[in-house]
Amino acid sequence: MAEWTLIEVRSELGAGTRGASLGIDAVKIAAHDFGSRFFHRTDRLSVPDCNEQLYEPVRTPFARHIGGITEVCRNVADSVQSVLQSGRFPLVLAGDHSSAAGTIFGLHRALAGKRLGVVWIDAHADLHSPYTTLSGNMHGMSLAIAAGEDNFDCKVNEPDERTRKAWDQIKKIGGDTPPIHLSDVVYVALRDREPQEEYLIRKHACKIFQVSQIRRQGVEKVANAILTSLDRCDAIYVSFDVDSLDPRVSQGTGTPVPNGINEREAGKLLQNLVGNPKVICFEMVEINPTLDKENIMAETAFEILVKVANSIQNQNLSN
Repeated sequence: MAEWTLIEVRSELGAGTRGASLGIDAVKIAAHDFGSRFFHRTDRLSVPDCNEQLYEPVRTPFARHIGGITEVCRNVADSVQSVLQSGRFPLVLAGDHSSAAGTIFGLHRALAGKRLGVVWIDAHADLHSPYTTLSGNMHGMSLAIAAGEDNFDCKVNEPDERTRKAWDQIKKIGGDTPPIHLSDVVYVALRDREPQEEYLIRKHACKIFQVSQIRRQGVEKVANAILTSLDRCDAIYVSFDVDSLDPRVSQGTGTPVPNGINEREAGKLLQNLVGNPKVICFEMVEINPTLDKENIMAETAFEILVKVANSIQNQNLSN
């Protein structure tokens, strides 16, 4: 019996491009093509999505589909909390990155006041709010939601009352106290951020490990430095957006950015991180097979997922 539970989240409400909801099944097809029984022997939970709202009029343009995303985040939080409290490791495979706020809320509730560190492996900072967003797409707001951050200092929008109320509601899924501090967020492979996000990164002194640093120092040394920078935290959550990979690998994702890490670096980095006993949850997001060729992105994602699962198993054996 595996020591982890796979939590499947097919929501794509937060993305600007359709198709991320199909990512989980694309990874399963990749596993089948490889002749793997990984998904047959893995405990799984499927979180209800609200993707039908994609076909409804957008009433909150500065936080598109926020009602459905709030419901999804609540569902994800409940599932993550339940899995962690049962003594198992939540292994989350999701559509777009907005549902990561729900993952963080669930971890926060299960940890009961302990300090949570976040390793955000992503080309983007995801620190916008309805007051600063340029697109209204909420996969760019997940960390701001979890940190309860409005960033009024960089305000460029005037959201209406419906949006403001919905935004205040989603920030409080885990209670009145935000589940994370932005000073406890470590970025890896970050290379595309707006001035509003840069302001918060500097304000909270978020640590950033660039691709060039990984190449110069080596994966193992950077992994150790990431973990050391979160020594003050009681537990660590690792979120992996496939757009952290170079577009030569990650064509099958909605917002690719040049000069990312390669699949070998990603796999080795995640193995080193997830093998640490402080890491209590791993998440992979933003696989979009409608933008891919021959399911290459999903195949790469599956190979990385297996490495992560093996590291979780090794962590369990060493405890």
